[in-house]
Amino acid sequence: MAKDIGIDLGTANVLINVSGKGIVLNEPSVVAVNTKDNQVVAVGTEAYEMVGRTPGNIRVIRPLKNGVIADFDITEAMLSYFIEKLNVKGFMAKPNILICAPTGVTSIEQKAIIQAAEKSGGGKVYLDFEPKVAAVGAGLDIFKPQGNMVIDIGGGTTDIAVLSMGEIVTARSLRWAGDKMNQAIVAYIKNNRNLLIGARTAEQIKIEIGSAFEPDPEKTITVRGRDMVDGLPKQTTVTAPEIQEALHDGLMQIVAATKQVLEQTPPELSADIIDRGIMLTGGGALLQGLDKLISYYLQVPVLTADSPLEAVALGTGALLKNIEKHQGH
Repeated sequence: MAKDIGIDLGTANVLINVSGKGIVLNEPSVVAVNTKDNQVVAVGTEAYEMVGRTPGNIRVIRPLKNGVIADFDITEAMLSYFIEKLNVKGFMAKPNILICAPTGVTSIEQKAIIQAAEKSGGGKVYLDFEPKVAAVGAGLDIFKPQGNMVIDIGGGTTDIAVLSMGEIVTARSLRWAGDKMNQAIVAYIKNNRNLLIGARTAEQIKIEIGSAFEPDPEKTITVRGRDMVDGLPKQTTVTAPEIQEALHDGLMQIVAATKQVLEQTPPELSADIIDRGIMLTGGGALLQGLDKLISYYLQVPVLTADSPLEAVALGTGALLKNIEKHQGH
């Protein structure tokens, strides 16, 4: 009997949930390839350690961009590696796989995701949408006739959806999420300090002092990078309010998109959302003060899931239990 597996195939991280075991794998969606012979050198955490630090013949590739497969072969190699690592393949049986995609993916992109999972050793492959799965993982009962709203902020996409009776009623997918936050920080420091920093450094700044609302002016971080004027290594100190300024325009896009989804929601469901609030999931939900920012502009209570990074993967576990029931895909 093969174990069913749920895969959160994220732009930034891949999480795998094995039925009966819970989340057994959480690694960066990164693959290092030797360009001389196109062989995969490292995958996941090991490859992430190499970002920005490799010799010329080693390329570090992130095969997913904006929640969509940008490099099919590398995605397939990465999935195969992770699935092999779990060793869930029985001698005969192939596991059922439930894999998650952003709401904005086209049918061609959906086929590519399913195909990559099939090729990497899956039996039956099901596809479901991230905000729905995240809502389940965050503990919302989406199968009742009541409105639930989720904002799932991943690495590549922010998915906003209103759910009722197990289905998505209205949704929007934005390609502004964790990666774009990092890019905004890189651009801000480049423009305001003449300092070039890498994406990993930006990620660290975001995690340590990033804030969406009323940042603490006392919070600072020392950043090292390359001076754009003389090209030498240099360090500077950046404050939380500066990072808030760097992220502000992008975060307001999320607020605006959430407002649009609310405006398209049937009034009965809107009333439920005012009562129950909006649930934030995904790694982006960890940005300090994001709940307060959204609540401030939309006048609706906003809650953050208990383990936002794992919400989608946890949701796959719950949905796999009754996978035969929702054979809609």
